[in-house]
Amino acid sequence: MSLADLPHRRRNLLTGEWLLVSPHRARRPWQGEAAPPAPPPAPAHDPACHLCPGNTRATGEANPDYSGTFVFRNDFAALLDEGGEDDGPARLFETRPATGEAHVICFAPDHGQTLARLPVDAVRRVVDTWCALSAELGARWAHVQLFENKGAMMGASSPHPHGQVWASDFVPELPAREDARQRAWLAERGTVLLDDVAAAELAAGQRVVEDNEYWLAVVPHWAAWPFETLLIARAPVARLEQLDAAARAALAEILGRLLRRYDGLFGCDFPYSMGWHGAPHGQGDDTAHWRLHAHFLPPLLRSATVRKHMVGFELLAETQRDITPESAAQRLCAVEISA
Repeated sequence: MSLADLPHRRRNLLTGEWLLVSPHRARRPWQGEAAPPAPPPAPAHDPACHLCPGNTRATGEANPDYSGTFVFRNDFAALLDEGGEDDGPARLFETRPATGEAHVICFAPDHGQTLARLPVDAVRRVVDTWCALSAELGARWAHVQLFENKGAMMGASSPHPHGQVWASDFVPELPAREDARQRAWLAERGTVLLDDVAAAELAAGQRVVEDNEYWLAVVPHWAAWPFETLLIARAPVARLEQLDAAARAALAEILGRLLRRYDGLFGCDFPYSMGWHGAPHGQGDDTAHWRLHAHFLPPLLRSATVRKHMVGFELLAETQRDITPESAAQRLCAVEISA
């Protein structure tokens, strides 16, 4: 048997972490979780939804009758623009103040839509909103994190299509780790890490899910989640606001195709968490080692209701997966989608 059929470890080049791949376990019988089917599609407008146009949010503030994207300051933000004083040098337990701001991004007025089902011009408006927020908040904060939690399974507080942006005066752990790894790669090899990854993935082809002139979507060699994908900018851009009109149009197109593949895999509104990683704004123009990319982290494993749980060995030792990234990419590519 080849290594691909036996337990082996793979290294995440962006974080340096290792994960265990156990492909033989994909054949084991399943008698675990079997959740009820998903509810029927939501209506275009829900009078009880806090995000629909014209409705009143929990704070008593009314939403405008918006027709495109709508951005507002998060009513229950995890970060505030005021913080306490630093405790000073730590002897044992460390505490530091954290400040920032958070906003909600309604992708569209239609309560029953998703990024996968929105027309490409509406997705383009979302892309433009992401880019504008990255530039605006990046002028004030060290790091800007744009993300979407889609579906109740991912903890989304509302089914209305929306994402969030959190901006902070610090660079969080994962982007900081990616920054250090990409910086070291450029210093040691003289090349950009994700450029090398993209070239290798295109040459091999076995993990490529979607690509166009400006973007490449792959199930990365080191994917932790069953159908995780990595969307990489093929042009030398480090932040969203650096994308030109053609790259933004191509992004709207490939996003729709990738997300329709997800929905078609198990015939459901595929849940996921996704987010953008770009050069931290606090670094200014020190971005040569960076390449803009997005992570899509969906939990589904066997069906529309059976998810992967990060438990046991994964929590206490090392991330582990059963189906190989190559197999996952093959299954996503086999999904028939509309043009």
